[in-house]
Amino acid sequence: MTTSSPAIPDIFKNTSVSNALKAIADKVFNGQRISPEEGVILYKEAELGFLGTLANFVREKKNGNYVYFNHNFHVEPTNVCVYSCAFCSYSRLIKNADQGWELSVDQILDIVKTYDNQDVTEVHITGGVVPKQDLAFYTELFRKIKQHRPNLHIKALTPVEFHYIFKKAKLSYEDGLKTMKDAGLDSLPGGGAEIFDEQIREQIAGGKCTSEEWLTLHEIWQKMGNFSNATMLYGHIESFEHRIDHMERLRQLQDRTGGFNAFIPLKFRNKENAMAHVPEVSVIEDLRNYAIARIYLDNFTHIKAYWAMIGRNTAQLSLNYGTDDLDGTIDDTTKIYSMAGSEEQAPKLSTQQLVDLIQAVGKIPVQRDTLYNIVKEY
Repeated sequence: MTTSSPAIPDIFKNTSVSNALKAIADKVFNGQRISPEEGVILYKEAELGFLGTLANFVREKKNGNYVYFNHNFHVEPTNVCVYSCAFCSYSRLIKNADQGWELSVDQILDIVKTYDNQDVTEVHITGGVVPKQDLAFYTELFRKIKQHRPNLHIKALTPVEFHYIFKKAKLSYEDGLKTMKDAGLDSLPGGGAEIFDEQIREQIAGGKCTSEEWLTLHEIWQKMGNFSNATMLYGHIESFEHRIDHMERLRQLQDRTGGFNAFIPLKFRNKENAMAHVPEVSVIEDLRNYAIARIYLDNFTHIKAYWAMIGRNTAQLSLNYGTDDLDGTIDDTTKIYSMAGSEEQAPKLSTQQLVDLIQAVGKIPVQRDTLYNIVKEY
């Protein structure tokens, strides 16, 4: 969906706006890609109103006035994990496994069956990493889900999980992903990306898959003809340059494959983790980050505000700063962010609540499936 290009707003002609920002605005309004250096300038110099105007121009050009959501639920097979990421409030080390949960295949299938009479279209499966939830575990799980409900889209596992599973099974990424796809895997979520700068990644998520391995797994999956999402964890010890570097690596991969459906900025939350001393960024910075992501990632169709993590009010505000997707109903099935101190301690929205939230800011709610096929326009 496209709309006609508006006239350049007066805000970009204001003498108080630097020539560098005016040049960036001119590029965006003319459909030209901005450089990494210009992305950093946006972070360091641009005010929220300037960014919002630019981001909404890009958003409306790509998606008109539509805001997307789907009917989905999450399954988190375990919160026990072999890794100990500093930012994580969710996982429990194997030595503290008595503080967590590890679900069996049949227990997960029982959760899936509780949605048999609901019109959900997607199950999102991701969690900690444990040896017993291996290749055989997940291929059995995916097959049983498909046998029970063939049309339920399985969006599951991050490169962090895949890397561990395939290494344990002595499989290449290519063979491992093919095995998962043959078992019923439909698409990949965007988790585990954290921040790609290797030094920062080592400090906050050392030991798990590298940035290059994360990108490689997605590239292999996408070149097999499949789709996935991408994330970035922001607002911790990273710099603006690190954020742009992260998005630049994603932009380059998207140029090669076109396989990313959406980009999801994920806000660092500091409750009950090893980085509790790091203050969280403000809502203003959240909105600035969404807007710059929309401007910078010119080859991504969708920017998602994950309401369960930032809260429904900030997610609603973000719809005026470049985002066009709110994820889905979720149905109180995820603990990853509530355990870290997010505003949504019981993340669940009905279809009507999502529709009302979107319409309240003058947008058009659109129910989609995982791959952005339209199910219903409200």
